[in-house]
Amino acid sequence: MRVISVVGCGYLGVTHAAGLAEMGHEVIAVDTDAAKVDALALGRVPFFEPGLDEMVERHLASGRLRFTTSYEHIALADVHFICVGTPQQSSGAAADLSFLDAVIRQLAPHLTKQCLVVGKSTVPVGTAARLAEALRRDAPAAENVSLAWNPEFLSEGKAVADTLRPDRLVLGVPDAGAERLLREVYAPLIERGVPVVVGDLPTAELIKYAANSFTATKLSFINAMAEFCEASGADIKTVTEALAYDPRIGGQYFTSGLGFGGSCMSKDIRAFQARASELGVGRALAFLAEVDAVNLRCRDRVTEMLREQCGGAFAGRRIAVLGAAFKPDTDDIRDSPALQVASAIRHGGGEVAVYDPQAMDNARREFPDLRYECSAQDAARDADAVALLTSWPEFAVIDAYLLGQVVRNRNVVDARHVLDPAAWQRAGWNYSAPGRPALQARPAGLAAEAG
Repeated sequence: MRVISVVGCGYLGVTHAAGLAEMGHEVIAVDTDAAKVDALALGRVPFFEPGLDEMVERHLASGRLRFTTSYEHIALADVHFICVGTPQQSSGAAADLSFLDAVIRQLAPHLTKQCLVVGKSTVPVGTAARLAEALRRDAPAAENVSLAWNPEFLSEGKAVADTLRPDRLVLGVPDAGAERLLREVYAPLIERGVPVVVGDLPTAELIKYAANSFTATKLSFINAMAEFCEASGADIKTVTEALAYDPRIGGQYFTSGLGFGGSCMSKDIRAFQARASELGVGRALAFLAEVDAVNLRCRDRVTEMLREQCGGAFAGRRIAVLGAAFKPDTDDIRDSPALQVASAIRHGGGEVAVYDPQAMDNARREFPDLRYECSAQDAARDADAVALLTSWPEFAVIDAYLLGQVVRNRNVVDARHVLDPAAWQRAGWNYSAPGRPALQARPAGLAAEAG
């Protein structure tokens, strides 16, 4: 068992801290937000992540997990994990490293004993070397302080499983001593057979950007195919199924529709391009600009599908939006494609009623001009079109006949391909989905009124 600190109590930090406690370590997590720390100390996780509340409560009770606002309380830790955000700069595409720099400034004066500082944040290549130099300059025990990089690969909605059963551990280390210490920290995972990839600092930094960029490229590729399907009459679901059987391609992260959102992928591919340009190899990653553009076009295409179902204009029409989170099993609305479409409808003069199983409070704070309802049926009442924009499991089993009794017009855009088109068409719905033109049998305009 080691004494470990985790700096930053967001999605990554809280999950990582609780996961380390689950592995048997004594963990102290620090954050400057006193209200957040107070809530966590009482076992209240300030965001939705399946299974995380229970793990936090369990290790608060065991005494292996604590939360604090004081850097002094973490000074005696053997390992310090840095888990703060690196969002996109407000003035450009590059990563904003100000939160990370602030942590190093606050942490360095308290490093008075031998320890290892480990970055988990997603950072441009070269950041770790710069931070290591800052620690050598500012830490009292600089000669005994090392810096490593251990990028995270968590997916919101399954972050607990990704922490306790990861598909790999990447260790960017400056020396053999840092590697040994990190292997000790992760010993319970390594003993269960989790692969370990060891490299230097810039390699570890690059791996996370490469992973997110490849995933984004795969998603945008299949959405580009969906665009082609709409123009050619082909069916994207059949295309995707056939391609997924190819072992060179596979079916994971290969679903067309509304595209990706969230706090990571878009900003990471932009930051990756920006760093490539700084290093003089911008052409090598120029294709990521089109990956980004394809993804953003998905939102415009779904908006246009809904506009067509409303007779060419949103003014005077009511649209039910099912989904606000950027994906299911989270309440995170950062860069939510669903809310961007909802906002576009609202700006086009339409009335929007939104329902999401978990993200309603966050959506209300960020998009107060939208209307929010307590269920899918309430959102759909008197609607001229229903837009399924987040693939929550409960939306996939909606009864098309029952929902058809409350809408004004039976129009539905299945932007996540989770509904059974035949079942909805039998119930009298005008069904549309990205990349499936053959299913859109009725001409554009309002479907027959319900009732």
